[in-house]
Amino acid sequence: MSWGTELWDQFDNLEKHTQWGIDILEKYIKFVKERTEIELNYAKQLRNLSKKYQPKKNSKEEEEYRYTACQAFLSTLNEMNDYAGQHEVISENMTSQITVELARYVQELKQERKSHFHDGRKAQQQIETCWKQLESSKRRFERDCREADRAQQYFEKMDADINVTKADVEKARQQAQIRHQMADDSKADYSSYLQKFNLEQHEYYHTHIPNIFQKIQEMEERRIVRIGESVKTYAELDRQVIPIIGKCLDGIVTAAESVDPKNDSQLVVEAYKSGFEPPGDIEFEDYTQPMKRTVSDNSLSNSRGDGKPELKFGGKSKGKLWPFIKKNKLMSLLTSPHQPPPPPPASASPSAVPNGPQSPKQQKEPLSHRFNEFMTSKPKIHCFRSLKRGLSLKLGATPEDFSNLPPEQRRKKLQQKVDELNKEIQKEMDQRDAITKMKDVYLKNPQMGDPASLDHKLAEVSQNIEKLRLEAQKFEAWLAEVEGRLPARGEQSRRQSGLYDTQSAPAVNNCAQDRESPDGSYTEEQSQESEVKVLATDFDDEFDDEEPLPAIGTCKALYTFEGQNEGTISVVEGETLYVIEEDKGDGWTRIRRNEDEEGYVPTSYVEVYLDKNAKGAKTYI
Repeated sequence: MSWGTELWDQFDNLEKHTQWGIDILEKYIKFVKERTEIELNYAKQLRNLSKKYQPKKNSKEEEEYRYTACQAFLSTLNEMNDYAGQHEVISENMTSQITVELARYVQELKQERKSHFHDGRKAQQQIETCWKQLESSKRRFERDCREADRAQQYFEKMDADINVTKADVEKARQQAQIRHQMADDSKADYSSYLQKFNLEQHEYYHTHIPNIFQKIQEMEERRIVRIGESVKTYAELDRQVIPIIGKCLDGIVTAAESVDPKNDSQLVVEAYKSGFEPPGDIEFEDYTQPMKRTVSDNSLSNSRGDGKPELKFGGKSKGKLWPFIKKNKLMSLLTSPHQPPPPPPASASPSAVPNGPQSPKQQKEPLSHRFNEFMTSKPKIHCFRSLKRGLSLKLGATPEDFSNLPPEQRRKKLQQKVDELNKEIQKEMDQRDAITKMKDVYLKNPQMGDPASLDHKLAEVSQNIEKLRLEAQKFEAWLAEVEGRLPARGEQSRRQSGLYDTQSAPAVNNCAQDRESPDGSYTEEQSQESEVKVLATDFDDEFDDEEPLPAIGTCKALYTFEGQNEGTISVVEGETLYVIEEDKGDGWTRIRRNEDEEGYVPTSYVEVYLDKNAKGAKTYI
């Protein structure tokens, strides 16, 4: 099968067909180019997606990825990043091995096609020229024959006419002979051109055109083969990355299989375990017997030696009510001072002692009444904000020994600190060894350096090591103390509930008045202070956005008061402040100086002007 023999008369159709083939090739190149752009965009979107969900450094999210489920998700993100890289490889290979190669081939193909059809047109022009020459000689031969025939007839007519002279007859005869000679010459030329045309036509249809069409056929077949090879390459480039993509997917499956729910549950325990024991049963409080209250009774206990059942806090068998109490009332109770207010000074002079011992005539409300009050009254969520501010003002930053944390969390922090210090000590020791070796080298080779120049650095490193060791010993001592107190070590847990610590069996629960110091001031126990900080930390996130208490009036300080105890605030004589909570019978009024300064002052130290229209203000008759 050859185009030269089968399609000898389809020159124009072949020209159109070959042009169509080039158009198809260019269309395929455009398709592959758009595919590479899609692969690049897909890879870019995958990388952006993986980056979007990557944990941020030095953030809370980074800590969450210690759980196996989160680690599996992180592995998935990393594998998807590699997955995107393989699509970039597909795009690069298709561009270099298909798009660029075919674009160059198309240019060569166009040049080759142009050359073949130029030769074909040249052959067509040659045969057309021969045909024109043949037609011209044929017409001339035909004309000469007619002229010769007409001259012969004229001669015969003249020769038959008796009236014509002999000279005229001879002239007609010669004219006829000339015309016959011209006809013979035209015949010879026509015959010659006919032979030449037949030869050219034979060469054209049996040699030139078949050769040209055969080359065009080969060119077209090479184009078809090239498209087939490109399509195969297109598939192979995809197939080459399938094993790597499979490995990425296998990595995701492996990460999924590594998810360990038990391990994650244990991590949750380690992250949030406090070390406290659950609260015990609440004892029955018998109200059938008369309750005897003393002037100094400010706790939930009865008078000493009465023998009545008491509602106590702390101890293994004592119930702790605070986990079941509404948080806002608990916080309100904890933020108010735990001691009765001091009496007003005898004079307004600066020499008067503003924070002296309490007056015997001061009537105090027992803590049991306050406990019942926050069990039944309407919640005030904004008390947590006040608690946070008061604690931040009174307690300051986190203590070095992490005593503000629950036992288990404190142990973890101390252990982490000890490990960090040990790493720093090891680092300093390695540096000391390096300096020592360098000094030995200088001693053996003085030209390399002065050994004495390293003595200062060596002494500095040794001093740093000593400091770090002392620091590590300090934290190790705290760690040993905490580990000895944890319930898992076998010793009874000291439950720090944020209210009171349990004392000996015959003694009642300590209150603020029982902790009166020799100088007349009142102090709080360290355990209570630490637990208040713990509660504030636990509830900060939930109530940090609450609005502060609205002012229900104003007050003017009659005397100077130095608020040295927890929950109190210092005022200067004559100072005007806002009242946010009036006296509830315990002798204290809650005031505010600005948004971040508020606390309690003795009611007798200020003159209160309540706003009757304010929400929460009471009207006195």
